[in-house]
Amino acid sequence: MALGRAKNLIYGVVFLLAIGALAVTAYMLNGWSFNDAIFMTVVTIFTVGYDEVRPLDTILLRVITIALIVLGCTTMIYLTGALVQFITFTELQQLFGNTRMNKQIALLKNHVIICGFGRIGTILAKELQAGKSDFVIIEPNAERFAEAKALGYLGIHADAIEESSLKQAGIDCARAIATVVSSDPVNVFVTLTARSLNNSIFIVARGEEPSTERKLFQAGANAVVLPAHIGAEQVASMILSPSIAGVTEYNERRRQMELDLQTLGLEMAIVAAAEGSAFTGLTVQEIERQAGGTFFIVAIEQAGTRTADRPLPSTCIKAGDGVTILCRSGWPNLLYKFGEPQRAA
Repeated sequence: MALGRAKNLIYGVVFLLAIGALAVTAYMLNGWSFNDAIFMTVVTIFTVGYDEVRPLDTILLRVITIALIVLGCTTMIYLTGALVQFITFTELQQLFGNTRMNKQIALLKNHVIICGFGRIGTILAKELQAGKSDFVIIEPNAERFAEAKALGYLGIHADAIEESSLKQAGIDCARAIATVVSSDPVNVFVTLTARSLNNSIFIVARGEEPSTERKLFQAGANAVVLPAHIGAEQVASMILSPSIAGVTEYNERRRQMELDLQTLGLEMAIVAAAEGSAFTGLTVQEIERQAGGTFFIVAIEQAGTRTADRPLPSTCIKAGDGVTILCRSGWPNLLYKFGEPQRAA
């Protein structure tokens, strides 16, 4: 419907230009200069009412002018109507579209709130959609918000640091919120606000600087994601455990496997056991007992080898081993026990 109104507007402009061009040509053929012809055409079409720039002393000139008045004024009326209709329809469509979206958001339960539709937010939304999980995006940038709407995502064009935005997104009945904007102070503030509004919600926060991690946990985050740190860990895993890294490349088969795992609430991760970490030196059975069913070890690539084997319960984890883990919810904090040396009390 909007396309039809846009076409009407385009047709009106084209017809007006065509009439103007014909009138200018007709006046010039009767001996007028280009400047006089175009000025006469413009003041006639727009009914300004100035005097004629030259005398209309012939029947032909009067016929041309009369035709220009009739066709030009008619076209201007049509064009004005099409323009008003287009603007009004666009505004109403936006108004009703936002109203319908707000109603859909108000009906959501047990959903996820994504604060920020940048690079990470875009990927997160795509993954949640693939996992058939309901979510709402809060994005203050108009272009990014329009992009989210174009993809069919539910969203709110607002800043997540405002309590009203989080309330509108249904934080009181959401199961999780991910604040993944590129500003650490904003993520800390959103985490504080979200925790104050819903004490039981699961909060995942993004941090750019390692020093922000502690602040985010203090603010109430359940898990903190450091994109640069994760990227470095993936590179290290490829170097330290090439056979596991090769198996877990993002090909189509791997992608489908991940989607299948997500529907079961599972995820696969690769961790290099660090010297002095809490899990280094323990057996697979001991580690899984400590994990309490949060994750399971499905493969181990021992340091210095090129093969990843399915471990026995009695297999001992040594420093430098590449460990492939099948995780449940809450795995990030426990996995740090593999990758970080144990701190002295």
